[in-house]
Amino acid sequence: MPHFIALFRGVNMAGHKKLAMGDLRALAEGIGFTKVQTLLQSGNLVFSITSKSPEALEALLEHELAKRLKLATTAMVRTAAEWKAVVSGNPFLGEAKRDPSHLAAIFLKDKPAAKNLAALKASLTGPEYFETRGRELYVFFPEGFARSKFTTALIDRKLETVGTGRNWNTVMKLAKLLEMQS
Repeated sequence: MPHFIALFRGVNMAGHKKLAMGDLRALAEGIGFTKVQTLLQSGNLVFSITSKSPEALEALLEHELAKRLKLATTAMVRTAAEWKAVVSGNPFLGEAKRDPSHLAAIFLKDKPAAKNLAALKASLTGPEYFETRGRELYVFFPEGFARSKFTTALIDRKLETVGTGRNWNTVMKLAKLLEMQS
């Protein structure tokens, strides 16, 4: 049975879009997902289900969260193979080893156009740097996320899509959960 990871945008951040992980697990099991696990309180769901594309799963999760839990959020779903490619495709291996809490993978809804990537690169004003691989944007924040002007709002606007970020520690913990399900 195929394994997936769903990431929810903006969940439980600064008291907004509150979602108890127990409620998320119950919802997922209620719509037919198996091997359901959550990680942390930031909207990370690992599960299995047959015969669904990631896009169909995103739509289903967004619909069911709005309907059952009155939560409007965006879901980004990746297959186990896509997640492995995110890990193996990391262009910042040194940073991942040295300082994984300052390295983020931003999971985008759509693959950004080249012109939009150029606009994003032109908007860099701080020490951050990034590279893309398909629908993932790898960003290193040498001074941390908190005070950076290279925000998800800026990334969304320049790339003309939406995304949600996870630091490298979380990416690797989710990879481990996937590995344990296989």
